This record gives sequence, C-alpha cells and structure tokens, in this order.
Amino acid sequence: MRGALAVAVLVALPSGLWADADGPDYFQVRDLAAGQVLPIRAAPEADAALLGTIPHDGDGVRNLLCEGRLSFAEWEAASEAERAAAAERVWCQVEFRGITGWAQGRYLAEGSAP
Repeated sequence: MRGALAVAVLVALPSGLWADADGPDYFQVRDLAAGQVLPIRAAPEADAALLGTIPHDGDGVRNLLCEGRLSFAEWEAASEAERAAAAERVWCQVEFRGITGWAQGRYLAEGSAP
C-alpha cells in the first residue's frame, strides 16, 4: 500500500516539479505562446547575460541540473501558494543546440530525447 501511495503522490506532482534528485533527462518548453522564446542565460538569474534562446515548442532540451526546487518533504508541507512561489525560483542548467546555460524551470516539463 505504501508503494501505491508514493506512486499516487508522484503522479500528482505538477509538471515542472520532480520528486527525484536529477529530474528528467530532457525537457520540453511549456507555457509560452507561439513566437515567444525561452532565454538561455549565463547564470541562474533573470538579468544574467543572454546566451541563446529556445523556441516556444522546443523539445530535446538536455537537463544538466536544476536548483531551487523544494524537497519532497518541503513540497508536501507547503501550501499551494508556497508551491507556486517555489516553482518561480527554479532554474535549470540546460543544453540546447550546442548552447549551455540556465533557463527558468517554470517553463520546462519532461520532454523527449532529440
């Protein structure tokens, strides 16, 4: 029964949050309108130098690591508002078409290998 509960909780995690330490191997971009792009930055901050972009429908974005995520225990204890605020703070180091840098995790969900 405990295993089934763990699976149910993992399935209930919103996209953009991952229960394991490393997250998915590849991401796809989510929640951007056609024509918008996701910036790839030199550091995990919104005002860091722009290195490149990922299109609104980008997939096959390699996940190198993410930081700023809540642990499972923190996520479980957090309110919906706290979970939403935490999702805004997640940055992921990614590689896309030869460019390596940082992208806001709130715009990334599990994707497919290129």
